[in-house]
Amino acid sequence: MAGKRGRTLLVLRHAKAVHVEGIEDLDRELTGRGRRDAAAAGGWLRESGLLPDQVLCSSSARTRQTWQQVSTALGPPAAGAAVSFESRLYYAGVGRLLDAIRGVDARMQTVLLVGHNPAVHDLVTGLTRAAGLSFPTCALAVISVTGGWPGLAPGGAGLAGMWTPRGGG
Repeated sequence: MAGKRGRTLLVLRHAKAVHVEGIEDLDRELTGRGRRDAAAAGGWLRESGLLPDQVLCSSSARTRQTWQQVSTALGPPAAGAAVSFESRLYYAGVGRLLDAIRGVDARMQTVLLVGHNPAVHDLVTGLTRAAGLSFPTCALAVISVTGGWPGLAPGGAGLAGMWTPRGGG
């Protein structure tokens, strides 16, 4: 979906994770449903021809596992993506997410951000001005970005597509 001059930002909320007393939030892992949903999101990306050049992923267990399931479903093309697991994306606000995206190498055409709500939902609605957007676990937004990563700003992008585990694409 990224054109010659445009770029594509894929924003993925982590898949469904366990809630178990005594487990630190950072260490929460995916449920069986979460693993299946993340694999389905990866399959949808593959079928849509949306292969990330770079992945910015929170350092939490559930976001890392979400990316693992997505990358497995993407198959060999996922191996070419530059992947970074970043603690700064855990409990990040929109400003920190934007800073991470703005720092992406200019050669990257498609970037996948794997993060947490409410920040990823707020990022998508802020960038696209999409009102009333639901962003359940494992929701995936496809955002068209005109221009380079450094200039990405609220209201400066368009919602090109959306996938959710229950609603599809």
